[in-house]
Amino acid sequence: MGEFELINHYFAAAPCAQGGEGVALGIGDDCALLGLPPGEQLAVSTDTLVAGVHFPSVCDPLLLGQRSLAVAASDLAAMGATAIGFTLALTLPDVGAEWLAAFAEGLGRMAKRCRMSLVGGDTTRGPLSITVTVFGRVPAGQALRRSGARPGDLLCVGGTLGKAAGALPLVLGEREAPAELAEPLLEHYWSPMPQLGLGQLLRGQATSALDISDGLLADCGHIARASGVALEVNLEQVPVSPALQGFLGLDGARLAALTGGDDYVLAFTLPPAALPGLIDRAPGQVYVIGRVLDGKGVTLRDAQGQDITPVQRGYQHFRETP
Repeated sequence: MGEFELINHYFAAAPCAQGGEGVALGIGDDCALLGLPPGEQLAVSTDTLVAGVHFPSVCDPLLLGQRSLAVAASDLAAMGATAIGFTLALTLPDVGAEWLAAFAEGLGRMAKRCRMSLVGGDTTRGPLSITVTVFGRVPAGQALRRSGARPGDLLCVGGTLGKAAGALPLVLGEREAPAELAEPLLEHYWSPMPQLGLGQLLRGQATSALDISDGLLADCGHIARASGVALEVNLEQVPVSPALQGFLGLDGARLAALTGGDDYVLAFTLPPAALPGLIDRAPGQVYVIGRVLDGKGVTLRDAQGQDITPVQRGYQHFRETP
């Protein structure tokens, strides 16, 4: 099957490629055409997933399709954007009909959940990698950014943390766990749900935001640097799921929550006066874990207020090893 037959059979004909709100022209021409309502800006982000780096070389292609779009769409949530569409650049070592059908099915399922349309892309031969570019819209001047945190703000997250890091030894076949512990962790790893609704609620409320992809402490460092402030995280307030705690124990669960990657949960800063209203509008999605202070950097404190900040704070590409 050639490139164009592959695109037409598995992707152009998929339900998620049939257009939608904001898509004036989708797959079929040299470019897609996206329409924006007056007074709105286009939000764009690109994520690349590489076999053996971001996912196991051998895995369920349906789950991989779901995950590939979810991790990219999470960036739209972090900016408070409403999702419009996405493009897919797929590099394949060979063309397997069953693999492609399952991957396209998973991609379509996540597209439906996020209300996004596939509007274009590319395919080529080579080592397996997946690049997704997402497009969203946000009212002009209301996009959430990393640079607005102020001393006195609360530091919050949009859900329990560490489940994907906890799932990794299960994904790699290094450990086993009872279904009641394994299933919630694996579900979060393979199908993280971008917090698009929460991001939109944070517009005009949060002073800064991002999605946690490389670990809570590492990503909070981005807010601290961009905003020119210090962030203080209270260990006792960091939320972990019962499944994660049951699998790793309390100490292991906390370490995964603090430094593990692939959460795709929002972290944001918020004036204290905005907290009650946000809790009412997003029940169960707002956890206060610390505060914003004058200074710089990120500090982790225990129940006695002692500084217990670890040296390793999260995942980094191209880190030099001794």
